[in-house]
Amino acid sequence: MLAPLLRDMAAAELPVLEAHDLTMWGYVVLCALDGGPVRTQAALAEAIGADKTRIIRTLDDLQDRGHIERQVDPEDRRVRLLAITAKGQKVKDAAQSDIQRGEERWLGALSADERRIFLRVLDLWTRAEND
Repeated sequence: MLAPLLRDMAAAELPVLEAHDLTMWGYVVLCALDGGPVRTQAALAEAIGADKTRIIRTLDDLQDRGHIERQVDPEDRRVRLLAITAKGQKVKDAAQSDIQRGEERWLGALSADERRIFLRVLDLWTRAEND
């Protein structure tokens, strides 16, 4: 039941992300780094459910475009610390705003009570996944 909806939502997000010159993984990384503490590459990979070696190309691209910074951890020179830049924050916010406008097409079909319940269930699922 959820798979077709999730596929449709992801398909709807792709053109939005392309308009902001982001990949899906790039957007996921920026969202994970947004407002959070500086993270290691390994911690980021775990947080987003990606293999730490798989996201290196994404991190390279985001860094090359000035969306993130990677610095050597002064306590362990083998570790890289990640942080979103002001430019990365700006592009993430713009993409997120456009994505949320698109989500309104689906949410707009719900009554206020249905929307509240649906969003509460999504929040519960998200929290359960993160526990």
